[in-house]
Order: sequence, then C-alpha cells, then structure tokens
Amino acid sequence: MYTGTCLCKAVSVEIKGAISQIIHCHCSLCRKNSGTAFATNGFVNTHEFTLTKGEDNLTEFNFKPGRARFFCKTCGSPIYSANAEDKSRLRIRLGLIDDDITEQVMSHNFVTSKANWEQLETHLPCYQKHEPGR
Repeated sequence: MYTGTCLCKAVSVEIKGAISQIIHCHCSLCRKNSGTAFATNGFVNTHEFTLTKGEDNLTEFNFKPGRARFFCKTCGSPIYSANAEDKSRLRIRLGLIDDDITEQVMSHNFVTSKANWEQLETHLPCYQKHEPGR
C-alpha cells in the first residue's frame, strides 16, 4: 500500500495495489505539465486508488476530449490523470507518493521530444513513442 499527498497536503491518496508501467516521459505535454525535463508516471488500478482527503480541493483540466488531469487547486500539484478510453486505471506522477516504492522505472519514452538541454545518460531502454505493448 502507498500513501501520497500534494505539496500543501490538502489532498491525500491511498493506493492499495502496485504501480505499473513506470516510465520517464519526455513528451512536450509532460514537460509543460511538470515544468521539468521529464515526468515520471505510472499506472494504478482505479479500484485500488482512493482519495482519502481533499476531493473538494481537486480541479480538472481537460487537455483533450476524454483526457482529464486532476490537480490540487491550492498548490497545483498533479494528483492523477484519467482516460475515458481506459477507465480501469489512472496515471499518477510518482512525486505524489510519500512512501518508498518497490516497482522500478522501465524506460524513457518520447525521447525524440526531449528538451535539447537534457543529457540522457541511462541504462534504461529509450523509445521514440510509448514502450512496446502499450
């Protein structure tokens, strides 16, 4: 089980299962949303994810039809993303998690979109788009 909070601690979550398909995403959308060179994302099963505090403090941004990002309206921390085409899971930013995680990052994705100032030195596989099988 994992717990997580936003920066101001107005929103808390609990995850009762594993975090899967953890990747470093270098796409321009993740860079814009995180304000960094890449975002580290993973999937959790929707039925294993619970907002334990601050549901009324969430706000939503729909950047594409059927794609919603939820974040704390006080501090702006990303909480999760939802895809209407896959309601069985949610995508989270691993910075949300307060505990040590046992799962490992599997790849760097969208490396052709990476920031020109980023030096990509890694032992992880690198993909031009999503990792194979997704």
